[in-house]
Amino acid sequence: MEQVIGVIGGSGLYEMAELQDMRTVSVSTPFGNPSDDFIVGTLEGVKMVFLPRHGKGHRLLPGEINYRANIYGMKSLGVTRLISVSAVGSMKEEIVPGNIVIPDQFIDRTNAHRRGSFFGDGVVAHVQFADPVCGELSRCLASAARAAGATVHEGGTYICMEGPAFSTRAESNLYRSFGVSVIGMTNIPEAKLAREAELCYGVIALATDYDCWHEAHEDVSVEAIVALIKKNVTMARAIIKGAATSIHGYRTCQCGDSLQHAIITDRGVIPEKVKRDLGLIIGRYLD
Repeated sequence: MEQVIGVIGGSGLYEMAELQDMRTVSVSTPFGNPSDDFIVGTLEGVKMVFLPRHGKGHRLLPGEINYRANIYGMKSLGVTRLISVSAVGSMKEEIVPGNIVIPDQFIDRTNAHRRGSFFGDGVVAHVQFADPVCGELSRCLASAARAAGATVHEGGTYICMEGPAFSTRAESNLYRSFGVSVIGMTNIPEAKLAREAELCYGVIALATDYDCWHEAHEDVSVEAIVALIKKNVTMARAIIKGAATSIHGYRTCQCGDSLQHAIITDRGVIPEKVKRDLGLIIGRYLD
């Protein structure tokens, strides 16, 4: 099977100028419109699909993003490995703004209105999510980040808040008491949906600030974030390029079989419309 790598660009990463043979693809999904058109091309000979998470021009709040349509669109374009690039706040002294974090755990503090599953409406599935990222892909990203000259923190917990406002000081200190490494607004439910879609999922988290907990540093501001993002995005592009050349063509992880034992519903009672809508996701498990 041809290897296709997907990249979802967060704040500051709205395009991948490095791609060759680029074309724009508009994808229609049963779940509505993705954040924007997908950009398909090749990088170092590897087929790649890019999508700006917030849309071109950064039009979408974290809570407005149609995560289901984004992941479905990636799956429909043949993506098997998905790299998420996200700006985050550091919750630990040693994670200095400008550092790269490759998180391996999440805590979900988002609100219920984010549609965090492809399932429901007559079909029930419960995927394993104890280890929410692909270890194989994450190790590759960490190695590529080190090769690119980044200061890398491999592993750690990403706490996902609803936003769009930044944390209160009380919230920031509460989250630090959880032992988390970084805080952001977008990787949940993205990671959950990637698991349901049987995609490998890994995160390049770009630390931009110390949130508001650090008394020796200024509180997080959009101006400071944007300035550091410009530097971090250059590094993120270098990491993606390095990862693209080192990811093996065949997956040896279990991400591609995440739904094998997850669907609980009797196949005979799943509504036909749901079968059609989810054919891309569950089709091979319906027989």
